[in-house]
Amino acid sequence: MEVDRRKAPPTRPARTARRSKLRRTGIGFAFIAPLLVVNILVIAVPGALSIWYSFTDWTGLGSANFVGLDNYTRLFGDAEFRTALWHNVLWTAFFLTVPMAMGLFGAFLLSRITRFQMLFRVAYFIPYVVATVVSGSIWESLLSPDEGIGHGLADLGLPFLKDVNFLGDPHLALGTVAFVNTWQWWGFLVVIFLASMQAVNPSQYEAARLDGANLWQEFWHITLPGIRPTLMFLSLMTVIWSFLVFDYIYILTQGGPAGSTDVLGTLLYRTAFANQEAGYAASMGVIMALISVLAVSGFLYLRRRGWDI
Repeated sequence: MEVDRRKAPPTRPARTARRSKLRRTGIGFAFIAPLLVVNILVIAVPGALSIWYSFTDWTGLGSANFVGLDNYTRLFGDAEFRTALWHNVLWTAFFLTVPMAMGLFGAFLLSRITRFQMLFRVAYFIPYVVATVVSGSIWESLLSPDEGIGHGLADLGLPFLKDVNFLGDPHLALGTVAFVNTWQWWGFLVVIFLASMQAVNPSQYEAARLDGANLWQEFWHITLPGIRPTLMFLSLMTVIWSFLVFDYIYILTQGGPAGSTDVLGTLLYRTAFANQEAGYAASMGVIMALISVLAVSGFLYLRRRGWDI
């Protein structure tokens, strides 16, 4: 007897379930569509245009002429670019060590206390929410050689900082700006690390104390492994943000004196808007984006090897 192999039509419950699934999918896409459109208009389109303009001699106005790899060839032979890139490397190394260590240490100490913890968290976080322009202007006044901290201490009989031009000395300027940025940044790290530390199982600390572990051993063997995902993520973001740094340097020094605080962000800004070499500046932006891609790729590689768990 011949068997009818034609597929049976779906039953009414199956059709209803399919329509319900399609409706939920459509509602989900409807909610995400505005965000997707914004990302395309604000990120994807400008990003693609930047890549295109990096191969042109565009001045920022008018038409752009294709010049191939000339901008990139010029870029790697540009002493100003190499100096700015080196300053970004130094900046990254500093912020991966000093503020991160301060944030970890401060968060660990706060996790040991129960009274006034919220007060300390708010106090540490306040510099982070203050507008960069405001805090930068305040620090510029505090570091002034004429009427700043050094002048005030000299009036009190402590002249060791008198006439020290923190922002005008090429040997001190970059470190001074990094110090100001650390003042704002480390409180944010304290709050994030503290939230992560509070998720570590307290029984592990109790067991360590019973075994005779001291405070440092608790931190090294329990706290750090327990917050490793947060530590890895903040390290990644620190690398990316360090290569995008602009605000404090531009407010305090504009890249001076004599280029001693120039980073890729300030050099790009000056090249595009002061020198009107937008195509050349676009090639710098592409290099900055590639550095971020390399940082994210390294993070994903370490994540696959289990470093964030």
